[in-house]
Amino acid sequence: MIPVTEFRQFSEQQPAFRVLKPWWDVFTDYLSVAMLMIGVFGCTLQVMQDKIICLPKRVQPSQNHASVSNVSQAVASTTPLPPPKPAPAHPVTVEMKGLKTDLDLQQYSFINQMCYERALHWYAKYFPYLVLIHTLVFMLCSNFWFKFPGSSSKIEHFISILGKCFDSPWTTRALSEVSGEDSEEKDSRKNNLSRSTTTQSGPEGSLVNSQSLKSIPEKFVVDKSTAGALDKKEGEQAKALFEKVKKFRLHVEEGDILYAMYVRQTVLKVIKFLIIIAYNSALVSKVQFTVDCDVDIQDMTGYKNFSCNHTMAHLFSKLSFCYLCFVSIYGLTCLYTLYWLFYRSLREYSFEYVRQETGIDDIPDVKNDFAFMLHMIDQYDPLYSKRFAVFLSEVSENKLKQLNLNNEWTPDKLRQKLQTNAQSRLELPLVMLSGLPDTVFEITELQALKLEIMKNVMIPATVAQLDSLQELSLHQCSVKIHSAALSFLKDNLKVLSVKFDDMRELPPWMYGLRSLEELYLVGSLSHDISKNVTLESLRDLKSLKILSIKSNVTKIPQAVVDVASHLQKMCIHNDGTKLVMLNNLKKMTNLTELELVHCDLERIPHAVFSLLSLQELDLKENNLKSIEEIVSFQHLRKLTVLKLWHNSIAYIPEHIKKLTSLERLSFSHNKIEVLPSHLFLCNKIRYLDLSYNDIRFIPPEIGVLQSLQYFSITCNKVESLPDELYFCKKLKTLKIGKNSLSVLSPKIGNLLFLSYLDVKGNHFEILPPELGDCRALKRAGLVVEEALFETLPSDVREQMKTE
Repeated sequence: MIPVTEFRQFSEQQPAFRVLKPWWDVFTDYLSVAMLMIGVFGCTLQVMQDKIICLPKRVQPSQNHASVSNVSQAVASTTPLPPPKPAPAHPVTVEMKGLKTDLDLQQYSFINQMCYERALHWYAKYFPYLVLIHTLVFMLCSNFWFKFPGSSSKIEHFISILGKCFDSPWTTRALSEVSGEDSEEKDSRKNNLSRSTTTQSGPEGSLVNSQSLKSIPEKFVVDKSTAGALDKKEGEQAKALFEKVKKFRLHVEEGDILYAMYVRQTVLKVIKFLIIIAYNSALVSKVQFTVDCDVDIQDMTGYKNFSCNHTMAHLFSKLSFCYLCFVSIYGLTCLYTLYWLFYRSLREYSFEYVRQETGIDDIPDVKNDFAFMLHMIDQYDPLYSKRFAVFLSEVSENKLKQLNLNNEWTPDKLRQKLQTNAQSRLELPLVMLSGLPDTVFEITELQALKLEIMKNVMIPATVAQLDSLQELSLHQCSVKIHSAALSFLKDNLKVLSVKFDDMRELPPWMYGLRSLEELYLVGSLSHDISKNVTLESLRDLKSLKILSIKSNVTKIPQAVVDVASHLQKMCIHNDGTKLVMLNNLKKMTNLTELELVHCDLERIPHAVFSLLSLQELDLKENNLKSIEEIVSFQHLRKLTVLKLWHNSIAYIPEHIKKLTSLERLSFSHNKIEVLPSHLFLCNKIRYLDLSYNDIRFIPPEIGVLQSLQYFSITCNKVESLPDELYFCKKLKTLKIGKNSLSVLSPKIGNLLFLSYLDVKGNHFEILPPELGDCRALKRAGLVVEEALFETLPSDVREQMKTE
């Protein structure tokens, strides 16, 4: 006998899978067990008891017997009379006897088997086996999606993550935070609120009533008093769980194999239900107690017609009706399942009720198999979806990251990273963190904050604790800011630097920083984007004095023109994109410094000549070949710095002499071959850079530059230096390396203030001992081959080596 427990493998699944078993699946599983018991009970009866009992039918004897065989047949079919016996001497009791058949036990067994196979209807014979097979098919259909590899792997992964999300301490904490407080605190608040409303009225009372749970997630800063409630290990586990949920969502939302398989197995069960009801209803009447059997076995038994009794017919008839009732209920349940499957789209799932209940507004809706499994979970217990939704929320994830950050980055650890930047401000650089630690705002001496490659940064209201904060750098960061923090930055922030890859990384709140004095933007701005409405709001930056744009614009954005009235310095680094429309420069009447770098300019823009307040002009890395327009610079009386380096300038026009106000002039990295003597009529020049050209000769008029402090002709073709150069007594830096010089004049000793001398890469054989007269020149400031340095007298060498 086979016990029912042997069939568990067809219906059992892992205990954790019960969360994906709605009530109808559980109900049909119990119905399957009941039907299985009917089948097993029927099969057991088939095996343990006689299936059918047959007797030959009585036939009247024939009047004519032609042969002995006929006589014997008649005798066999009738009851023979006993031979006469002598009369007993005394009376006896007569024994009652049935009809004799002269059949032995083996013949009866043979007749029973023949009649069972030939005369009994197939439904009456195989009914319990059909019940057993149909029930097993039902069980397989109900649980096939738990066994199929393509679906079971997703289900196992989902159940595993679901259980971890449900039991995670972070889930409990997140839900408790957004719900506000426990029931006792709610009751106490309600009592306090009722008392306050009875004693006072006005806007304060209404403000408390108007507080919404939806505003709670905006309180991003983790309360330090409760930070210890989640230890570091639990925080790391919750962080890993967030990553698992993200990856699982991306994987499962790609297809709908679970939904399709569940629909198909339900449809299959409905079709099977209809088939079973159809043929069972038609054949249940074939289960009869008495059966007439006509089999041609007369040669072996002497009989042809038999009357048989199906011993289990009555029981099988009752079992079949009971089975039909179970199947009917099973089928109706499957029809309801189909209705539930197609009544609404189960491939979309909305967390709207969770968002309303918890106040976590950023929980996204899901689709496909992910949505279907959540619908199934809701049939088991909606609490699972609610707790699972916490790990779909970016707000919740950011809070967890914030907690982990605060534990990792203590104030002492942050102070170790403090450094002084180029602007002599105390700066804290933070690179590639998951967020901004709240402990940053405990370093009150901080003056500059630099954030690089950080996503979803939130600047909280506690930034107001940084009284000395003046500079903020955001490099490839997406930053949001609390309203109170924005108010603080509007009044205190002086310098903002933003480096971005996408326009969406530009913080929209930067346009309201009314105290901002310096703005540096580095990123891609196409021609169309430069017209963006958001850039026009630069006009609100009333205190802006310095604007630097490193991008690829084709014209000066209108937003820049809007701040032209108070802009003092503008830098455009264009990365080779041609800047064609520069007429807007004329509106920048107060501009003192202008840098147009790598803008593919072929001529000096005429709009520059209208900037009467201009003091510095830098046209680095353009395509300038001719600078005849330089004569117009004579109208710029305040122009003191002119940088035309890294171009293709072949000569310097004589009009350069009219720029008498120049103090710094750079022609390095060009193609200049001849220096005009008129250049040295600009007698105020203190800085002159002619390096990396093709110059062969230095005019003696250089001696006119009595204010010259820096002079560089590095990497030219100069063969000799005029003695007049050494009349420039204020010279501090002299770079003559990588030329064709063979002799260094002893008059170099006249340069008493010389502190830096580069002579490396020439043809010198010795250095003049008069270098010892240059008291400010030390070994660190002398760039020369070591062998050439050894040609100096030892006392000069020792003098240079001493600090």
